[in-house]
Formats: sequence, structure tokens, C-alpha cells
Amino acid sequence: MRRPPKDTEESARRITRRGLVLGAGMLGFMGVLSARMRYMQVDQAEEFRLLAEENRINIRLIPPARGLIFDRTGTPIAENVQNYRIVIVREDAGDLEETFARLRALVPLSDDDVERAMREIKRRSPFVPVTIADQLAWEDVAEVAVNAPALPGVTPEVGLTRHYPLTDDFAHVVGYVGPVSDYDLSKLENPDPLLQIPKFQIGKVGLEAKREDQLRGSAGTKRIEVNAGGRVMRELSRQEGQKGADLQLTIDHGLQNFVNARLVGESAASVVMDVTSGDVLAIASAPSFDPNLFVRGISVKDYRTLTEDDHRPLADKSVQGTYPPGSTFKMVTALAAHEAGVVTAGETIYCGGYKKLGTRRFHCWKRGGHGYVDLNDSLMRSCDVYYYELAERVGIEKISEMARKLGIGIRHDLPMSAVAEGLAPTKAWKQARRQESWMVGDSLNASIGQGFVLASPLQLALMAARIATGEGIHPRLVKSIDSVEQPVVTDGPLDLSPTTLSQVRKAMYNVSNSRRGTAYRSRLLPDEFKLAGKTGTSQVRSVVVDNKNVPWEQRDHALFVCFAPYHDPKIAVSVVVEHGGGGSKAAAPVARDIVARALHGDIPPLDIFPSGVRAEVEEKFNAMPLRREDGFAKPSDRA
Repeated sequence: MRRPPKDTEESARRITRRGLVLGAGMLGFMGVLSARMRYMQVDQAEEFRLLAEENRINIRLIPPARGLIFDRTGTPIAENVQNYRIVIVREDAGDLEETFARLRALVPLSDDDVERAMREIKRRSPFVPVTIADQLAWEDVAEVAVNAPALPGVTPEVGLTRHYPLTDDFAHVVGYVGPVSDYDLSKLENPDPLLQIPKFQIGKVGLEAKREDQLRGSAGTKRIEVNAGGRVMRELSRQEGQKGADLQLTIDHGLQNFVNARLVGESAASVVMDVTSGDVLAIASAPSFDPNLFVRGISVKDYRTLTEDDHRPLADKSVQGTYPPGSTFKMVTALAAHEAGVVTAGETIYCGGYKKLGTRRFHCWKRGGHGYVDLNDSLMRSCDVYYYELAERVGIEKISEMARKLGIGIRHDLPMSAVAEGLAPTKAWKQARRQESWMVGDSLNASIGQGFVLASPLQLALMAARIATGEGIHPRLVKSIDSVEQPVVTDGPLDLSPTTLSQVRKAMYNVSNSRRGTAYRSRLLPDEFKLAGKTGTSQVRSVVVDNKNVPWEQRDHALFVCFAPYHDPKIAVSVVVEHGGGGSKAAAPVARDIVARALHGDIPPLDIFPSGVRAEVEEKFNAMPLRREDGFAKPSDRA
């Protein structure tokens, strides 16, 4: 039946309304979809581009070149050498076992190498490169590079590693670097991302550790493109890091080598210091060791050899070792007493071989005594009783105050490991440390450098330097940083009587140049070499023993301090020979030879030594293991 026109019109209107609603809905949906597409393609284009690039582009850190270390003449002490290595990135490597199997067919890798690398890979983030092998030959690296398509995630690299060309001469001063350990990271609150790079080297001891922040530098970055298999396709961009600062030390490598060679065979230490600037010209501890052994991880065998040596090669005796200074401390007691006015330079005190205090006798080293002695005789002949008397008059507080004024009992700011403070004891110190009252006998022992008094070879050299000049200089080890000269630090004049200082210096001169002086045999003849010094012997046992008849480790320590030349002081020297016996026999000849070498600038001529010791000196010099490349000539080489 035919629909009425009215119904047809109504139906058409309904269809039109529905079409409009549906069309509006479709248009709205298309609008939303368009807006979303615009948002994703335009507004968020950069974010999605980066997400896409991360599937094929990696950003890696570039380790900076470590700063170099030179001696005062510009000779390299610590340098960087090329190191060929192979690294792997776990997230790019796929099947690790298969990758390692293929790699072992190309380069020599032991089971231990693979096991160590696997442990390291598991410990590190999947995107951090892990070193599989280093110190490889160029042929091995080239083999890996050629076979790179079959080694996903494996990359050959050329890096830098630390090298110490002068080996044991600077081991205790410069120290050494080594791979970052978990212990190293645990000590840092916000570790540098560089430290996360496996086998990245940082300073472990010595100057390398103390100046780590300056020497390390800052990392660079590189963007590399990798394919789906993890193989590096190309380097897209690179931003180099900041190289570490170069340090120049105050030490002279030629003199340092001589001092080390002169101490061979001993357990000993010596320090040579410029008396006007405080520059440390040489600072040696014997025996030494080759720091290159530690750079890539020392073997158990080598480490055991070092730790089981009774001469303790790993210990830096020059700054870490503290010893009773023995009679080298008598200048401190003399200056304290004379400055306090409790004695005059010309006043004599009788030495009958001992001083009685209550029921106890404090003996002089010379059992028969020295008779009447004044300041000059007491230092020249090293009379103990004279200083017992001074100590009873002036007291420990004044003595310790003078010791600190001369640099003993103070930890000096030198960038070396475990610099010792030494000890200038006081009544308060003993009460606090031992819960005991100070006794007069303690003062008597301290007056001759025994008892509680302790000093390092560095402090003894500084004491001699301050006595020589009357200036409060401080030791300096770093001469310049990136060619910027570092300041010389001084407290100015020591506020000591010039007359008293002059009298002490004169007495020290007579120690070495008067026939009755304890170091007369170790004198030098020309005026430009004449030294002023003081011998010392410190007991290691409470009972006096004959050093010839006891084991080495029970013998007394031998000490000597001096400055030279006497009329125009330039250097101060300290020598400590552990268990060497007497200072005049074991330490003074060493100091004499060091003074001669330091002032002459080379192996000194034999005619500056007394005729009676020339043959002995020549034999010693010819036997010394000096570096011939430094241009040194032994006496036997000369025409």
C-alpha cells in the first residue's frame, strides 16, 4: 500500500537527522583522532624520535686522560701509555656463552679471565661496557675487529693506562693507581659516573690518591650507532672530556735516585729539603718497590714477597715512620732552656757519667762522663747529663713547645699517605692518654729524644732547616699545577734569639768538623760543602745492649740531621737507619754523601772527602745502582 506523503516526509526528516548525528559523530571522532595524531607527531615528535633512536644509538662515556706528574726538571714520573683492550656490553651481546666461545677462538682468554668477566658482567648494569681483556697485542685487537659481525656487543678499544718510568724511585711519593673497587665506591657519597666503568683507574696511595680529584679530569661522551645484533656501526658524534691537571713536584729525580741507591740494603729513610723555600728535593724510603706491579692488580706471589719482607718495603718510613729522635733532639732542649733563661751558653755543667734523681740514675752514653761541658761541648760530644740537667730546670712544657716550633709533633700538609704527627708530649697528654701524672724522669728521657718523644724523618729535616735559617718554613711537595706555581708557605721568623741560634749552629758545625765531634769522620773538606749536623741513636729496648751481639731487629736506630753549607745554608738532610746501631757510623756517612751529591749536582769528586775515607766512598759509589740514563758518572768511569 502506498504510504501517505506525510509519512514519507516524516521518514525523510528522521533519516536526515540521524545522518546529521552520525556525521557529526564521525566528524568529532575524526577531529579527536586528528588532534591526537597531531599531538603525537608534532608536539611529542622529539620524545618519540629519541625513543626510536635509543633502539639504535648508545651514548657512552669517554674516560679522560689522567694528568701527568713531573719532577722539578720536567722529567716524567707518572705517564699514560696506550692500552689495547676488548669490552663487551651485555644488553647488545645476546648469548654470552656463545659470544665468549667465538672470542676465545680469536684471542688468548683463560678460564679465569672468562669467569672474572662473567662475574663483572652480572654485577654491572646491562648497558655498561665491561673489559674482557686488556694489554693485548695489536694483532689480537685487529683479529677481533675483522670478526666483529660474529661478535655482537664486543668492541676493541684503545685506551690509556698508567705507567711509572722511574719504577721504585718514586713509589712511596707518587704511589700508584689501580682499578676502582667496591670499597672505593663505598667511601663516596655521590661517585663520579666514571668510576662505574670497569677497570677505570684511580689513585690508591700517595700523591695519586691525595690529588685524585685534580689528576682524574672529567669524562667526555660519544654517540654510537648499533645494529639489531648489537654491533657498533659507526660513531655519530664525540665530545672530548677534560684532561686531568699536570703536576710538577719539587723533587729532583737525579737526587732522588741517588738517595734511593745510597740506602740500598738498609731499612731506612732520608729527606732532603731546601732550607729557604721548604721544597722537598728528595724523600726516600728503603727498600722500595715497583708501583707498576699494582696498576693492573698485583699477583699473590709478588704481594706476599713485599709483605713478608722484614724491611717493610710497602711502608713509607719518611713520613709514616716515627722514631725516638735520640740525640738529634738535643738542639730542641738546648734552645728551650736557653730561650727560657735557665742556662747560659758559657755555663758549664758537670757530667760524671750519670745524673741521680731520687734513687734512680740516668746514665750518659759515656760511662766515665765528659767532665765539665757547656752548650758547645755538650752537642759536639753528645753529652746526655748536660741535657738531663737542662730538662729538670726548664720542664717538659717548654721543651715540647720548642719542639712544635721546630716542626715536631705537628702533622704537616704534604700530599702523601698517612703523614704522621709525631709526638711532643706534655703533662696533659700523658694524663689523658695513660691516666698517669708526668714525672721528672719523663722530662729527662725526653730531653735526649727518648721516652715518649717521636719524630719522622720529614720532621727532623724540617727541624734542621728551621734551625739553619730561623724561619718558620713549611715543607712543599707540589711545585706547580698546570704550570701555575704553588705558593711557598712560611710563618716568618721563629722568634728565637739570633745569638742562641748562632751558638747552636756553631755547636752543630763542630759535631762534624771538630776532632772531638761525634761525626768528624763524616765531614766534607771544602767550605762550600761543610755541613753542620748532629748524630743520634735511639734505643728500641729499655735495656742498653751491645748492637753487635743482638739480632738485627733488636739493634738501636741510627739517626743524623744536618744542614749545609754551614756559612750559607741551602739544604737540610735527615737520615734514619732502622736498627743501624750508632748514628755516627750508620747514618752520618749516608747524610754526608747525600749532601755532597745535592750540592755538587752529580756524583761528587773524591777529593772533597777526607783522604782516610776516599777508598771506602769510591767503593760505595761504584756499587750503587744509579740510573745511567740520567747522565751520572761513577768515579771509576772518570778519566
